[in-house]
Amino acid sequence: MRVVDLPCLEHTAVHKTGASWMASLAEAQKNHVKEFVSKIKAQSELSPNDSPRLAGFVLDTFVLGMNDLAAEFGVPWYVFSASGAAFIGLMLYLQALHDEQKADLPVYKDSDAELQIPSLVNRLPAKLLPSLVFNRESLPIFLGAARRLKHARGILINTFKELESHAINSLSKGEIPPVYPLGPVVICKGNSYDVGSSQINDYKDIMQWLDDQPPCSVVFLCFGSWGSFSVDQVKEIAYALEQCGHRFLWCLRERPCKGKIESPSDYVNFQDILPEGFLDRSVKIGKVIKWAPQVEILGHKAIGGFVSHCGWNSTLESILSGVPIATWPLYGEQQFNAFEIVIELGLGVEIKIDSGIHIIEGAIGEIVSSDDIKRGLMLLMENGSEIRKKVKEMSQLSRKALMEDGSSYSALTRLIEDVMDNIAWHDCSLLS
Repeated sequence: MRVVDLPCLEHTAVHKTGASWMASLAEAQKNHVKEFVSKIKAQSELSPNDSPRLAGFVLDTFVLGMNDLAAEFGVPWYVFSASGAAFIGLMLYLQALHDEQKADLPVYKDSDAELQIPSLVNRLPAKLLPSLVFNRESLPIFLGAARRLKHARGILINTFKELESHAINSLSKGEIPPVYPLGPVVICKGNSYDVGSSQINDYKDIMQWLDDQPPCSVVFLCFGSWGSFSVDQVKEIAYALEQCGHRFLWCLRERPCKGKIESPSDYVNFQDILPEGFLDRSVKIGKVIKWAPQVEILGHKAIGGFVSHCGWNSTLESILSGVPIATWPLYGEQQFNAFEIVIELGLGVEIKIDSGIHIIEGAIGEIVSSDDIKRGLMLLMENGSEIRKKVKEMSQLSRKALMEDGSSYSALTRLIEDVMDNIAWHDCSLLS
């Protein structure tokens, strides 16, 4: 049995040209996917006992246009969401709001309205909707994905029942396919570095530095593969770290040139961007790095808090490690995730929820001041806080969910049973 898994292209779907580029790329890959799957099917027909059998397609949320290939091969297709259950609920809500109530969604960008979304307990400020909803070019892609969700055989979500119980329950009440919360799906070892490369040396250096720090004493700042800041914002972060006095590990990347869709690069010299003398003054308590093995860092006993862009993968990694989050969303659905972390789940504190950058234009909203950053850092690192206790409890629940008879283990079992039942039904239909 083989399920064809098509890659996630979430980062390219964030902004105006990125959304169009993503859709074009997915469409351009159809012939390649068809050729690849045809070879699988031909091989299984020639050697049915020795070759894997095509069982279905698993499609990322924003490449659901591939679903016609599944129909062509006569197999079901499933959706895999790299975002949480609440976000799937948001997609369905906005699609209904647009299609049934004829709402003009982009006007919410500057609105003070609050939305009562079934997958959330609390009302969501409309300005925290994903950035592609506000763009008239990318909005049809978002709405099209939401419409197609309803036609999948099932929706696989990287979450777990204990984390998003309300959202998962709300989805089960709608007219949508079965939902399978399978998370947290986290790469627990390694972080895409090559043995023998400079990154392995960086890894050893980072982990040795953490080994020398007291337990729960270090603030880890890391903003994902696309996270970067202006010169002025970098300086405000540095001032805040100096003022709060906590140990810190800061992954600092250089912003790409304006107008380019590419991930940040490494600074040649941190002294060119940081306040004069910062590295010397903070040498005993802090470390600025180019690259971060994030999963291993979050799992280290020295880490006491995580300043994050609130990508869903990073959120789950932090929860799994029992590390509270200070939210600083940058793009995409991260503002929505930040709201869920702080307001819905109570697993983090706010540095800034309604911040945002534009990867294409290279622009950023208002600068977050060092005072606001410091306030967030002090709340984040508060010993014995209710948030810290709650994150530790959720960490234990996340691990239990993956164990035998855990909620995610059971969901995966149900998914496998559904796939196998469909194969058996298909075989019976051919025989009858």
